[in-house]
Amino acid sequence: MHILFSVLCLVLFPVSEMKVYSKPDGAMDFLSIQGKTQFRGPSGQGHYEGSDFPVRWSVSESIHWKTELPGKAWSSPIWIKDSNSLILTNALEEEGGLSLEVLSLDLGSGRRNWVRPLFKYRESPQIHRKNSHASPTPCFDGKRIYVHFGNLGTACLSLNGEVLWKKRYDYTPVHGGGSSPVVHGELLIFSADGYSNPCLYALEKNTGEIRWKANRDSQAKKNFSFCTPLVIESEDRVQIVSPASDYVFAYDLEGRQIWKSKYPGGYSVVPRPVYGDGMVFVSSGYDRPSTYAIKVNGTGDVTKTHVAWKTSKSAHRNSSPLLVRTREDGLLFFMAADHGVVSCRSAKTGELKWMERVAGSCSGSLLFAGGRIYLTDEEGKTFVFNARSQYRLVAENDLQERTLASPIAVPNGLVIRTEGRVWKIRQE
Repeated sequence: MHILFSVLCLVLFPVSEMKVYSKPDGAMDFLSIQGKTQFRGPSGQGHYEGSDFPVRWSVSESIHWKTELPGKAWSSPIWIKDSNSLILTNALEEEGGLSLEVLSLDLGSGRRNWVRPLFKYRESPQIHRKNSHASPTPCFDGKRIYVHFGNLGTACLSLNGEVLWKKRYDYTPVHGGGSSPVVHGELLIFSADGYSNPCLYALEKNTGEIRWKANRDSQAKKNFSFCTPLVIESEDRVQIVSPASDYVFAYDLEGRQIWKSKYPGGYSVVPRPVYGDGMVFVSSGYDRPSTYAIKVNGTGDVTKTHVAWKTSKSAHRNSSPLLVRTREDGLLFFMAADHGVVSCRSAKTGELKWMERVAGSCSGSLLFAGGRIYLTDEEGKTFVFNARSQYRLVAENDLQERTLASPIAVPNGLVIRTEGRVWKIRQE
């Protein structure tokens, strides 16, 4: 989930395993211009440009640097090209309470450029054991950094760490915050699906003032969810696709609902959607997860008319999925279930191509870089496998430290955040 808009261009990755890989068509590449970025990379869909990325590493091999980072946070870093820096949020729990901060690391060395404490609390609110107080990933609009800590605070900073504004917004989360912020045009957007009055916020990005709130049009028994919205463009219509409890919603830029599609009983929705070939691919969340492919050209309640396919077999609950277009097999859909089973399906029909137990327990999202897919499990192991209709494991790499964060790709490297460190892995 912008003054300028563009449709995702087809980026070709020549690899020995296959003729051509490319991004899915049609997704709004709204943060790829001028060095902009967000959760899951420039497009928000887990794709990273380039061809030289590490395949094999260990705690003692191919490590460019590692930086100790006290505190507990599961937000992913973002890379800012202009300053060649990583931006991360962090949460420090001490006897004096809870401190929420944002920091900048130099990509070349791992050294801290600056640290800015933003919000302090005398007590730490109760959260889910797998969550942190700094789980949402920052975003960057080409000029400013935006960080979000759920109802604990939202802020805007300059590249050198100057705080331009900071505010709190009134909602009551369950299990803590999880939705990462998204910038589109002059709007800063995030979901606030809490205990009551679930909604989608849109702020004036330069001031933090509320532009609009879109209340969820549902009667969900469990209101709470944690999904990051995705902004798409289909048939010259910009949509904010925002999965929540019971329904996935699509809104226009004024907060008016365009369509909704129901997944009965769905709540605690986490995975960010992906978009390609006129469909969004979403998870229904807990307790009995299903994955839905939904056509986005409808209006009103499209539950009975626009669901192209669905599956409950090893569906994803936490990890965000991936679309990869191949010359050989067309558009493929990949998802990782919580228990580490990865499946590959035809995006068009849902036909199962393969299903394999690849990893251990998974919370981090899939990443596509250099023609390969990367998946990091909660034990800190990263599995590298091919992005095609036949499964082949390329490498298994172990950092021996717990993580729930999603890795990111940077020029000639990867960055992985674990429980106590940030690691820069380089291409040898």
